Amino acid sequence: MVIGPVIGLVSSETTTIQHFAEFGVVMMLFLVGLELEPRMLWDMRHRLIGLGGLQVGLSTFIVMALAMAMGIGWTLALTIGLVFSLSSTAIVLQTFNEKGLGKTEGGRTAFSVLLFQDIAVIPMLALIPLLALPELVEKAQNLVQTASEHSEELSLVAGLPGWAYAIVVITAIVIVIVGGYFLSWCCIS
Repeated sequence: MVIGPVIGLVSSETTTIQHFAEFGVVMMLFLVGLELEPRMLWDMRHRLIGLGGLQVGLSTFIVMALAMAMGIGWTLALTIGLVFSLSSTAIVLQTFNEKGLGKTEGGRTAFSVLLFQDIAVIPMLALIPLLALPELVEKAQNLVQTASEHSEELSLVAGLPGWAYAIVVITAIVIVIVGGYFLSWCCIS
């Protein structure tokens, strides 16, 4: 929030910083995916939904109530509550691995709460723009428009017709899936 476009400390570098942040989220999700086995996910489904939902819900409610008690409007208070209900999965997993707590009952319970938080980010990211202040929505739309104008200059597929663009996208997806399959197969055998 401090280095974002709202305060104005960063101007033209906002898009570059966004790309690095998105890369960080992808790497974090990759690390969590390495820790996760489908059977383990099914075994911890009750803790995942029960404890994880309880932690996110109560944390959001408590922080929202405190923010509203300080005179903040409910939409901004809810946004603050949602943000403060989350924690850093990557840091907690690293700490658990360093201390050997990942395979303990408490470690698995904490991991299920962290996993729920990671899943809860998706609906939160969909909800927060709906709660945004009108001025921020206008600023965000201006930033998106500016970014899209600059991205067309750098795009290799911007001038292609719709059918050719679709072929390029489908080809890229097939290459990623086939490449991932063969890389996985090579690493396993």
